[in-house]
Amino acid sequence: MSLPHLSHPKYRRDIDGLRAIAVLSVVVFHAFPNWMKGGFIGVDVFFVISGYLISTIIFENIDRGTFSFVEFYERRVKRIFPALTLVLVSCYAFGWFSLLGDEYLQLGKHIAGGAGFVANLILWNESGYFDNAAETKPLLHLWSLGVEEQFYIVWPLVLWFAHKKKLNLLSIGVLIAVVSFFLNIGMVKSHPVADFYSPQTRFWELMLGSILAWLTLYRPAFSAANAPRADRWLATAIYAGERRKDSKPLASTLSVVAALLLVFGFWRIDKAIGFPGKWALVPVLSAVLLIFAGPGAWVNRVILSNRVAVWFGLISFPLYLWHWPLLAFLRIVGSGTPAWHLRLIAVLLAIALAWLTYRFIERPVRTGEGRFKVAVLVALMPLVGFIGFNTYQRYGLSFRDVVKINASIGSGSDGGPGVDLVHDCGLSEEDTALYYGCFHDPRNPVKYALIGDSKAGALWPGVVRTSTDAGRWLLIGANGPKWGSVPVVSADPLYAGYQPSSVPMINGLVKNQAIKIVVVATSARALFNLKTDYNLDDLPTSPNVDTARKALLDTTGQLVRSGKKVVFVVDNPTLPHPEDCLNRITALPVVNKLLTKENPKCTILLEKHLTLSKKYRDLLNDIMKAYPEDVAIFDTMKYLCDETTHQCSVRKGGRFMYGNTDHMSDYAAGLVGRELNRFLNGTWPAPQSTALAQ
Repeated sequence: MSLPHLSHPKYRRDIDGLRAIAVLSVVVFHAFPNWMKGGFIGVDVFFVISGYLISTIIFENIDRGTFSFVEFYERRVKRIFPALTLVLVSCYAFGWFSLLGDEYLQLGKHIAGGAGFVANLILWNESGYFDNAAETKPLLHLWSLGVEEQFYIVWPLVLWFAHKKKLNLLSIGVLIAVVSFFLNIGMVKSHPVADFYSPQTRFWELMLGSILAWLTLYRPAFSAANAPRADRWLATAIYAGERRKDSKPLASTLSVVAALLLVFGFWRIDKAIGFPGKWALVPVLSAVLLIFAGPGAWVNRVILSNRVAVWFGLISFPLYLWHWPLLAFLRIVGSGTPAWHLRLIAVLLAIALAWLTYRFIERPVRTGEGRFKVAVLVALMPLVGFIGFNTYQRYGLSFRDVVKINASIGSGSDGGPGVDLVHDCGLSEEDTALYYGCFHDPRNPVKYALIGDSKAGALWPGVVRTSTDAGRWLLIGANGPKWGSVPVVSADPLYAGYQPSSVPMINGLVKNQAIKIVVVATSARALFNLKTDYNLDDLPTSPNVDTARKALLDTTGQLVRSGKKVVFVVDNPTLPHPEDCLNRITALPVVNKLLTKENPKCTILLEKHLTLSKKYRDLLNDIMKAYPEDVAIFDTMKYLCDETTHQCSVRKGGRFMYGNTDHMSDYAAGLVGRELNRFLNGTWPAPQSTALAQ
């Protein structure tokens, strides 16, 4: 006996037009973020549309007794699986020729997550949607598909059960929406990444679409398109003469308000504002109002229902799937943010691929009867997911050619500290919580203290690993959950943001009689308190030199007067993240010609670096001259740069010298740490100098 067929709501061109606005805003945000900083809220519009359409189908068919879980999920498979399978396979194929082991490993994990519709849960444990690392994840955008599919699993079951038990469906929808919304509000500051990706904090957006679907079906009087009193009142207020008989003043007014609200969201919301939180109400309410206004409202009729908008709406799903992998691979293979014309080409290619996918894959699969297509799709998706997971388990398949011709990112690793550290640096429990790094080497004697920000954290494993019985190490700093760890005690407002962690750090060392030598490793940017990203180009024009000199002199004086000697480790050159300095080779010669060129930022002439950092170096020399018997400078250039070519590069001897952006790799920290330990154990108090830095 054949199952009854699910009925579907009447087609609305304006909803396809709304889909177009949603997907194009996301595409523009990803390709040209400065053009539309709030474009990412298009995903929230998608959530409302999905909640409305899916709930309309379920409500209608449950009432008619024609609802079938099998047919419902068959239709979901036909709608989602074809394009998604194609994109996942394409990403895997391109990644085979262009991604290194750790990158391909991550892609495999994300393919498995995308195929299992849990991408949001996997990304939740990695990094935030707006973090820089997110730009190199070709399947980052599948988080939203995960949320929707989780909704499609949970909501039909809830409605079916509630209908069987004769429960009020509207009350259930409102309750879920309220709980989900307040979870979202409560987590946006305390757990922003979880708030962004969690289905619990996102379901309210789909639920508002569901509530609108219930009102449309069961309370037809509650309609913007059928409100004669409001229409007459608004007509009197708006029109000078007799209005058109088919005009809908209330609906049109709501549609205009909704459109303006959405434009406001695109303009006002940005990635730093704390999203979703309360700001998600802007796109969600605008989408609800536009759907509620109906197809006859002015914005819906004139803007959303025009031929171009409807066309983009029809290809919106494959366009959403294609655009981000193209942009992400472009950035990965091109070692940095691509030029605007390359991003434009990627967007145009995504549109072309979306149309081809819709025309030759989506439509043929979705039309026609029979379950053979569904069976094939259901078999293919787990297979794709297994291949991705297998790639993850096999560490990115290191036998591929692209891995063999490149220095591995792992070449920057050298084993870490090499000893089990003790989580204690001589401070109180309250002060210890201020720092990510508060450790000491359990092997005695602990004689040296390394202090500073994340630069100290990068150097720390190397100095511990290469230390000897002549002296072991203690670390205070490496930044913290709330404060930076720049070791400068000063009343000047310039350093106010550092004092909560700097004062306990210095006071603790002054009281610690076991520590004989304090080694300071902190970024030049932080020392001068530059507000831009760390870039030595900013130092020659910095107005904060005198303030930094006085603050560092005072802080050094406190340590010297307590019987300590102080060594300043010279900050390293500014160079990019290792992933931006790889020699990519793809299977396509045209792509190679366009993208696989050496990133000029991956190497800097030593002479240029010394020129850019002159004010910083002069400052350190001033401190040493003020305390000639107790202060030394340890220059890292000899170990980080090439004495033959007089260049500083991300690589040396075939291994990566940098780990995370401008921080030394574990390997480089070992090179520097070994010489620093020798210096402290044997040549003190003569100041360190190198031929390279003279």
